[in-house]
Amino acid sequence: MLNKTLNTLLAATVLAGASLAAQAADFKDRNLKLSLVVDRGTAQYDGVERFAELLRTRSEGKMKLKIFGGGTLGGDLPVLSSLQGGTIDFTLLNASLLQGNVKEMAIFDMPFLFESAREADAVVDGPIGRKLLDLLPAKGLVGLAYWELGFRNMHNSRRPITRLEDLAGLKMRVIQTPIYLDLLNTLGANAVPLPFPELYTALEQRAVDGATNPPITMQVQKFHEVQKYYSVTNHMYNPQALLISRKVWDTFTEDEKKLVLEAAAEARDYQRKVSRQKNAEALETLRKTLQVNEVAPAEIARMREKAKPVFDKYARQIGEPLVQEMVAEVQKVRAKR
Repeated sequence: MLNKTLNTLLAATVLAGASLAAQAADFKDRNLKLSLVVDRGTAQYDGVERFAELLRTRSEGKMKLKIFGGGTLGGDLPVLSSLQGGTIDFTLLNASLLQGNVKEMAIFDMPFLFESAREADAVVDGPIGRKLLDLLPAKGLVGLAYWELGFRNMHNSRRPITRLEDLAGLKMRVIQTPIYLDLLNTLGANAVPLPFPELYTALEQRAVDGATNPPITMQVQKFHEVQKYYSVTNHMYNPQALLISRKVWDTFTEDEKKLVLEAAAEARDYQRKVSRQKNAEALETLRKTLQVNEVAPAEIARMREKAKPVFDKYARQIGEPLVQEMVAEVQKVRAKR
């Protein structure tokens, strides 16, 4: 029933009409909290600032959202538990981190799945993305929209990665998901799962040699200060999920729910635009302080082939029909370009 309600509300957000604030809508005075692990200056932070502003202005100042960045309320996984308990209201995190709650969300860690942001947008904003979000309410979470981290690339302090063999023995931090752990190990690295707020110190102290991040994250989190090489692999695209606690969601009026969904969608479009612009600019900035190289397509093909057992293993665990559906959708979009 909740999923049906969510789909109805989501459809309503795309209809033209007067703003909710002008309709004498039913808004309560609310002080809300949003947690995220990145700092101001990232596209994610820009996006949640826009989201907060939309909530405030369109509720005539009643829905106030305070942003806690830089992991000040904890890493992603503890924050998810807090959302389920209703002690934190919102969060924005990599969608694949939800696989501990909904196994199908692991599909967003599948390596070399998307070649462009256009392909990713079509999938996550379409029926497949909605189907996955519809699995969350049963776990105490409500998915509002997919934003983005973007394409991950590899960086480290020891050597440039120009071919598959260059990964051998590198201690690479990975997000705390099984697929990513298996992927980097299969490619020859020593994968080290680590919460994001701990990464700068781990890189600085050489507890790990490197990690994988988009250019803007490298720049804003100052990872370029403790790294030497940045290799463009685009091996994984990470959509991010904007979530609200179901306990909190269930206390909202219908007008508040409509506003939250409307603001989430509008801020999503803004955040993606900012993300893609900032990542392009940040890559050029990184070239001034790091050795940046584009990994040749032939080497990317070798990495993809090496990673195929990981892809196949997790396709079975996630559910091959879902994976095949997503691959087919990607190919459909790719054929239109």
